[in-house]
Amino acid sequence: MKYYVAVLAGAMSYGILSTIVVLAYGRGYQLGEVVGSQLLIGVILSWLLVIYTKFKQSRKKRPAGQVQDAARLPSGSLRLKWKQRVILMVAGTPTVITGLVYYQSLRYIPASLAIILLFQFTWISVLIQALMRRQRPNKVTLFTLLVLFGGTLIAAGFLEQGLGKINVWGIALGLMSAVSYSLFVLFSGKVVPEAHPVYRSAWMVTGGFVLLCILFPPAFLFNGLLWSPLLVIGLLLGFFGAFIPPVLFVYGVPHIGGGMAGIMGAVELPVAVLMSATVLREHVSGWQWIGVAVVLVGVALPELYRLSRSGRMFSWQ
Repeated sequence: MKYYVAVLAGAMSYGILSTIVVLAYGRGYQLGEVVGSQLLIGVILSWLLVIYTKFKQSRKKRPAGQVQDAARLPSGSLRLKWKQRVILMVAGTPTVITGLVYYQSLRYIPASLAIILLFQFTWISVLIQALMRRQRPNKVTLFTLLVLFGGTLIAAGFLEQGLGKINVWGIALGLMSAVSYSLFVLFSGKVVPEAHPVYRSAWMVTGGFVLLCILFPPAFLFNGLLWSPLLVIGLLLGFFGAFIPPVLFVYGVPHIGGGMAGIMGAVELPVAVLMSATVLREHVSGWQWIGVAVVLVGVALPELYRLSRSGRMFSWQ
């Protein structure tokens, strides 16, 4: 149960980010300052965790004549070549692109809609993998994509508002964030797999921060702005966005499986919509909640089908 709770808590952490960003915009902070403070705190926390992990492993080195309990130690190496470190830093850059376009979309569309668009990474990832493998998705996957697309249209308010009242630029930015996040999910798990997960995460976050400093020179580090309420915003975004979810996912996902983790990770969507409705006072209609429910069903369909085929759930006949 503790592994399920860990993945659930990690996904819920992601769900509150959009609300914090909207509040930061309300205080007059700019995009580069918001994302920069988040990644700065994420880098600091990630490397503190690396130091702690190294210390913990050094304490658990096998004493002479004793058998070490390998199950207690995380797998992976904490020693990498510089080429591997650079590869990890490059693999971390899509997270910056995702943050930039996703947070920018919040200037044009409600946070409840932005998170729904970001969630389109579920079917975009499937499409990218199908193109890379030159393999057509099976019928279950195609049906799942249809459910996700229909749920998105309902949740986005197309049935109530029509296309004319939808901010096209905001929609485009939201979908761009989904594409970028899909690339991150696709490549991050394949680069330098022999590295310790904590070390991989630290180098990837570092690579993202370096790219951000190139795109948006971090003037907030030197003009005193960091010691304003921006520090609190950065702490919240860095803690709930760049630190807590990766740590909890590394802890829980290997024990519950990627498919079930994807289902439980979908809790990010209703949490984000609920935060938008309660904290930001955004109007979320009944139809939009129905759309959210349909999207969640679409996310769960592939894993539920797999479990049913293995005889571990009810029959789909």
